[in-house]
Amino acid sequence: MTETAAAPAGTRVHARPKPTLDDEPFWRAGADGVLRIQRCGGCGKLQHPPAPVCFRCLSRDLTFVEVSGRGTVYSLTVNHQQWTAQPTDPYAVIVVQLDEQDDLRFVSRIVDTPVERVRIGMRVRVVFGDLGDGLYAPYFTASEDTE
Repeated sequence: MTETAAAPAGTRVHARPKPTLDDEPFWRAGADGVLRIQRCGGCGKLQHPPAPVCFRCLSRDLTFVEVSGRGTVYSLTVNHQQWTAQPTDPYAVIVVQLDEQDDLRFVSRIVDTPVERVRIGMRVRVVFGDLGDGLYAPYFTASEDTE
């Protein structure tokens, strides 16, 4: 089960997305705490970020489907430079390999997890930050599952 909450501390909520017809379902999905990713009706593959056509077969038959929101940290970097007023502490930007497909990767931030604890191979799960106006940012936090 996923969570919906106020944007995590240190999150730049003023950098809000401007949804397009292609990605609006993705940004609104957090309202019910479910991560939704595009699936191609032509080849059946999942893809992210959302696009008007399939990255593989160029089909326009794309729908958003529910995914588990669980995955593994594939790569990470820790930002120590304070580019804006928030966040003030170092934070980790991660690439998550979602469980549903080996090549389905997702760039996000890890929250509610100490930066020094973040590592490649770590299990994570999605949580959502409420950006207002029905938009939700998907972040990830440490998960204890080992599946």
